[in-house]
Amino acid sequence: MAAKLNTMRLLEQHNIPYEAITYGDADTFHSAEEVAEMLGVPPHIVYKTLVVEPAGGKPALALVASDRSLDLKKLAAAMGVKKVSMAAHKDAERLTGLRAGGISPLALTHKGWAVYLDQPATELEHILISAGQRGTQVRVPTAALMTLLRARVAEISAPPDE
Repeated sequence: MAAKLNTMRLLEQHNIPYEAITYGDADTFHSAEEVAEMLGVPPHIVYKTLVVEPAGGKPALALVASDRSLDLKKLAAAMGVKKVSMAAHKDAERLTGLRAGGISPLALTHKGWAVYLDQPATELEHILISAGQRGTQVRVPTAALMTLLRARVAEISAPPDE
């Protein structure tokens, strides 16, 4: 059983059922796709949290399936800005206070981050996202997560192999 994290307490506060899933040595996994493979789940249900920076604006979070790529032009359009860029790992860690691989929108709800959820997630009953610590994911109902995060849904990714 995973140690109870603040993200799990948040889900419990909002009566959102979740399943905590831990996996091996978190430092040996370098991508959400590797995590999906290790957990034996389809990559399209494991969502990575990406920190993005609009030109001259406040950083935001983009949630995209592990087997898809963030499309910065689509995200910029969804955000209503001209240009957005990915934050470097060190910048993402500095901005969020979390380690890359453990960045979770659930851990940042109290900081008012804008969250953009890729549209394909809305077709899934549950998705897996980081619990805010490397090596721990939470499986949560997509609709409840969207409400809790006040996520804006938009098509912000390119399908696999594009």
